[in-house]
Amino acid sequence: MTTPFEQFGGEPGVRRLVDAFYDRMDFEPEFQGIRALHPTTLDGSRDKLFWFLCGWMGGPNHYIERFGHPRLRARHLPYAIGSPERDAWMACMRTALDDCKIEPLQASWLLGQLSGTADWMRNKPGDSP
Repeated sequence: MTTPFEQFGGEPGVRRLVDAFYDRMDFEPEFQGIRALHPTTLDGSRDKLFWFLCGWMGGPNHYIERFGHPRLRARHLPYAIGSPERDAWMACMRTALDDCKIEPLQASWLLGQLSGTADWMRNKPGDSP
């Protein structure tokens, strides 16, 4: 049985998806709210998401080797994340999946997996998980 990592094309496929995601975030007006939560350059963010997704999808644990346990919620607490940010992040990922022409079943699987985590990242007062 193949892992999601393999189904998405290994490192080149995951990198392509991450780059499409951040390209959309960087240039599409609808994603400027979440873009503003990131550093001026997205290079580090691209690498961290790529490293994380590789391991999370069953490939090499690049992120854990560099930083230890992801502790996603703790690492995102400095950023005000509410339902609008969650929804924009998910829409940006959906668009990236479309851009990469990911097969619908794989795209649906990934969006389903990410939706709970994206919801859990919400930390704005009055808009908590």
